[in-house]
Amino acid sequence: MIDTHAHLASAKVLPDVDAILARARAAGVTTIISIATGVEDARVCLDLARRFPDVYATAGIHPHSAADYSDESMAAIRALLNEPRVVALGETGLDYHYDFAPRDVQRTNFAAHLQLGRETGKPVIVHAREADADVRELLRDAGQGTSGVLHSFSSGRALLEEALAMGWYASFSGMVTFKNYDAEDLVRLVPADRIMVETDTPYLAPVPKRGKQNEPSFVPHTAARCAAIRGEDPEEFAARTTENARRFYGIE
Repeated sequence: MIDTHAHLASAKVLPDVDAILARARAAGVTTIISIATGVEDARVCLDLARRFPDVYATAGIHPHSAADYSDESMAAIRALLNEPRVVALGETGLDYHYDFAPRDVQRTNFAAHLQLGRETGKPVIVHAREADADVRELLRDAGQGTSGVLHSFSSGRALLEEALAMGWYASFSGMVTFKNYDAEDLVRLVPADRIMVETDTPYLAPVPKRGKQNEPSFVPHTAARCAAIRGEDPEEFAARTTENARRFYGIE
């Protein structure tokens, strides 16, 4: 399997990354996408991808860090995209729940990532929290030339339908295993060739690992729950999401 979204550069993860990756391999997780949240974070992700053949990196500025957006920071992100082990842009998007950065700055940052994705052909990893209307508007403005994924999807049906109509993917995290998860119809809505799974390490550990720090070895639990929701064979679902992830990220 592939964990399509893990923050291996997180201070909670990085000190134990060797052991965490060993446990992932033992669990059958063959590839991990290490997701960046800023320029320096992206450089750490790239270092990890150079060290470990089963790790790939992304480069981008998270909405929580959107105040760091500048021409210089985006030039650094653009340069990182030239590295062969950097496979996507992000994590970017909008977060109106925490509002750690002003909303207009978040929108500027997100729009710049979408434009860069269009220019470079790199897929964009999108975080959307309590900002569906503005995410939909910015996706529309970006147009059909931009591809991406709504990661750890927990937003509304209208955003999902609009993104899917544009050919985007959706990825689901351990939230699908929680008792209060009430969006099973959205898990079923995603076409079979555009659904992916992730951990969002170190957050959102799935049942039966709830309460522990999340890690890539836990992603099979999320995949099994998604398969059950969709009424599909777990092994076939795992194989298909792996194929989807390889196609999305351009990984052989």
